[in-house]
Amino acid sequence: MLERLFQLKAHNTSVRNEVVGGITTFLTMAYIIFVNPSILAQAGMDQGAVFVATCLAAAIGCLIMGLYANYPIAMAPGMGLNAFFTYGVVLGMGYSWEQALGAVFLSGVLFIIISIFRIREWVINAIPSSLKLGIAAGIGLFLAMIALQNSGIIIKNPATMVSLGDLASPSAIYGLLGFFVICALSYLNVTGAVMIGILLVTILSMLFGQNEFGGLVSAPPSIAPTFLAMDIEGAFQISMLSVIFAFFFVDLFDTSGTLIGVGQRGGLLNKDGNLPRLKKALLADSTATVAGAALGTSSTTSYIESASGVAAGGRTGLTAVVVAALFLLSLFFAPLAGSIPAYATAGALMYVAVLMTSSLAHVEWDDISEAAPVLIAAFTMPLTYSIADGIALSFISYAVIKLLSGQGKQVSLAVYALAALFIAKFFIFV
Repeated sequence: MLERLFQLKAHNTSVRNEVVGGITTFLTMAYIIFVNPSILAQAGMDQGAVFVATCLAAAIGCLIMGLYANYPIAMAPGMGLNAFFTYGVVLGMGYSWEQALGAVFLSGVLFIIISIFRIREWVINAIPSSLKLGIAAGIGLFLAMIALQNSGIIIKNPATMVSLGDLASPSAIYGLLGFFVICALSYLNVTGAVMIGILLVTILSMLFGQNEFGGLVSAPPSIAPTFLAMDIEGAFQISMLSVIFAFFFVDLFDTSGTLIGVGQRGGLLNKDGNLPRLKKALLADSTATVAGAALGTSSTTSYIESASGVAAGGRTGLTAVVVAALFLLSLFFAPLAGSIPAYATAGALMYVAVLMTSSLAHVEWDDISEAAPVLIAAFTMPLTYSIADGIALSFISYAVIKLLSGQGKQVSLAVYALAALFIAKFFIFV
């Protein structure tokens, strides 16, 4: 049955290799089980329900990717988008978390549409590569800002807006320790570096009396507080347009980059450098986002950590199915997830921030018309506390600078259209 479903021989793999690959991938991305509920709970959502939604959304996404697309690529609620959900849309813009879930749902539907009608290439090609790099870096800096605040390293200051906090405080010490440990373990190629760092900080804080142990295993919490709680009607506002686009674009870029990157690592690309069954992979991702919104979590996306499972031998969808099974098993570890303090996940956020800001290395710094919009995106996201505003300002700046510098013909109609919509949002539909 497994051979018929996953074509193991054709991919030169075995059940053992696929299981090892699945376990490896899960260990490298299992931190999301702890981090996602912690972040979304700050938006007012029930932490136990979000924990269940996180595990179920990840399992559903992995099963679809494995059984339908037959790729060893795991899925779960994405880092960056969960932070934007809480700190940008809910706490920053003042929308309810139900409306934010509605925006996630609509972005997923939009993703399904472009996947079905094969217009993904048009959308991807219409967006300048410099803006993609700037958006990735901006999300990284946004995550870093949140991590530094959660650990008390950066605090509010009425004179300068922000300033250095008390580095001798337990939260700052634990946050930095987690970050240092994760970076060191990652450099040493230790599997599960992020999860080890989170658990180490959590255990140490318990031993020194700064945190309480809530237990290890129990029946899964109720998902009722978030299940089908999304407010789709409330998300149909002109002011929510940039939010929906932000969820959509970031998920699209992240997924496309991950699919190509992992596919290249596993030798899954064809002779033209393209990924076969791309449509199925994109449909798996977009369907998982819609399902996740219905369950009660932010956008679900493909995880670059899947590359670790591919390196361990995973080549087919069986790897993703193994990851799905492990996420379902994780449903019974809710007490442990509830025992993770915010400063324990701060190190993980800073680590992901480092990975995302590395995109700045590929920017054409010698071309100011390309570099300036990148910095606009990268700096405005953390400073405005909004990925959506950062994306909007980067599109506007790119279109205007290119137009004024006589390079207007290089800009696609899609960029001009989006820039016009974002200008209308800021200056007309305030």
